[in-house]
Amino acid sequence: MEKRCDWCGNDPIYVKYHDNEWGVPEYDGRALWEKLVLDGFQAGLSWITILKKRDAFRLAFENFDPVRVAAFTDDDVERLLQNEGIVRHRGKINAAIKGAQAFLEIEKQEGFAKFIWSYVDGKPLQEGRKSMADVPAFTPLSTQLSKDLKKRGFNFCGPTIVYAWMEACGIVNDHIVGCPRHDAVQKMVK
Repeated sequence: MEKRCDWCGNDPIYVKYHDNEWGVPEYDGRALWEKLVLDGFQAGLSWITILKKRDAFRLAFENFDPVRVAAFTDDDVERLLQNEGIVRHRGKINAAIKGAQAFLEIEKQEGFAKFIWSYVDGKPLQEGRKSMADVPAFTPLSTQLSKDLKKRGFNFCGPTIVYAWMEACGIVNDHIVGCPRHDAVQKMVK
């Protein structure tokens, strides 16, 4: 019998996320940026914390409209620090604003999605991992992408965060072989 990836366990929120979103190749630049921001907010916390707060994040960050977030002021930062629905961390909030500005610059120059997907020649990596023990916390590729994102102005995007984001966005298919989603996600390659 096929079994889901161990990390999602039985929590309905995780199961829904695993079965419908995680690992699905994301080619929309704005959606890629939103997920990168959320992964940055997750640093030091569990992913389920972010999933439970995702709707509040979307409301607080203007549905992750990068033009609006890039224009946030110190007053907006203070407003967000009072918002109990999100993770209230000044550094992460400022990183989201700075990341919106960096996103817009990359979007203007070459397209954020094109920039990100160029690291894998436009096709998700198919690693064929057999167990969770085979899944690394980061890779040379996530380390390089992390460095390049930081050079472009992003924060809270270290190699481990970037690797988790790459998995979430389907840049790498880390569904375990035997997970019902592995083959389904593998077939989603453009």
